[in-house]
Amino acid sequence: MMLPKLKTAVPGPKSRKLARALARFESPNVTFLGPPGPIFWKKAADSHVWDVDGNRYLDLTSAFGVASLGHTPPSVRNSIQRQASSLVHGMGDVHPTELKVQLLRELSRLTFERWTGGRIQGQSVLGNSGFEAVEIALKTALLKTGRNRIVAFHDAYHGVGFGALQATWRGDFRRPFSAQLRKLSTFLPYPRPGDDLPHLDRKLSALLKTRKIGAILVEPVQGRGGIVIPPREFLPLLRRACDRSGALLIADEIFTGFWRTGRMFAVEHSGTVPDLICLGKALTGALPLSACVGKKSVMNAWPRSRGEAIHTTTFLGNPLACAAAIASLGAWKRTGWGRQVNSSGAFLGKLLRQALDGRTGIREIRGIGLMFGIELAYSGRAARISDHLLRGGILTLPEGTHGEVLAITPPFPISKAELTFAIGRVQRAFDEVA
Repeated sequence: MMLPKLKTAVPGPKSRKLARALARFESPNVTFLGPPGPIFWKKAADSHVWDVDGNRYLDLTSAFGVASLGHTPPSVRNSIQRQASSLVHGMGDVHPTELKVQLLRELSRLTFERWTGGRIQGQSVLGNSGFEAVEIALKTALLKTGRNRIVAFHDAYHGVGFGALQATWRGDFRRPFSAQLRKLSTFLPYPRPGDDLPHLDRKLSALLKTRKIGAILVEPVQGRGGIVIPPREFLPLLRRACDRSGALLIADEIFTGFWRTGRMFAVEHSGTVPDLICLGKALTGALPLSACVGKKSVMNAWPRSRGEAIHTTTFLGNPLACAAAIASLGAWKRTGWGRQVNSSGAFLGKLLRQALDGRTGIREIRGIGLMFGIELAYSGRAARISDHLLRGGILTLPEGTHGEVLAITPPFPISKAELTFAIGRVQRAFDEVA
């Protein structure tokens, strides 16, 4: 097996040239151009990425969690190519395509019908990005309950659209736009194993007694918050609280959905059925598409269209994205994913602990499925480690509110040999940066 080998310094001359052009034409807040600077991708396959300078990298990010099936999976690529030969755009809320119907049917089958043995049907609203699915869910909760307040959690990340920002924890995302935001969310601590759940339950019950809370919005496992895995009883606690109060439970599974945690959806670890689930990223593995899927009884709070949808987008149900999603869902329905992800995750966890346990400056190594985080004792240190790894041919991302967690979320096809190679580089990076 050929493993990553750099040919030039990172970034290479073509990437540096493109970075200078990007600085001229893109808003300065979008792409970080500081050292070592971005690499510019040219192609990718399975767990590997090549940049414009010909360097190969081993991807431990799955490109923000999108490429769980691997980069450029043949079934998805072929489906997009077939669809592109006949129709690339439709009129999703006026004259939709058959593909949209097929996708909505599959989303119902994979979620509420599967969870309830067919007793409950799901209905969906499609979007383009994850934060749109969250905003659809929040709109649905308001229409269903008549209550505008939200319970969210410390370190939560639900996107940066104005609606999603209401429930995103990080002040650096919210503060610049605070003059245009309403304070609709109450943030509670996101529990870790061993935390006092009865205390959280009492605080939550007091909030819900106000009868102002329409939704509890939660990530079953936090991603950008630092790969935080709550106690198994956390989601059932939220479910009971919503049942008592009439609030809706919204599961943000944009990152965790489709086997990332070793189950099709992370809520399944505790057997919790939410009222609404937000999906994206690995839903297509390739193209922008998201979905808010809810119980039919909940989604019926939306008024029937009389010729004008009150929530829609120009590209709703885009046929290329729907074709990609149908191909991805076809792959995700195959048996064996849980066994593969959990086996690879157990191997990865063992490698990480052998390489890093007991080191000064490492607080915790935690993971579930193929979703791992290395929590460091110092703010911002994960970014230094990530930069160092980039120079060694490994793609990673820093996570956590203070940049204190190095996240490892590789594509599922990654081999044990590739994981061994990658964690060897991680160990070396910790040695050299420390």
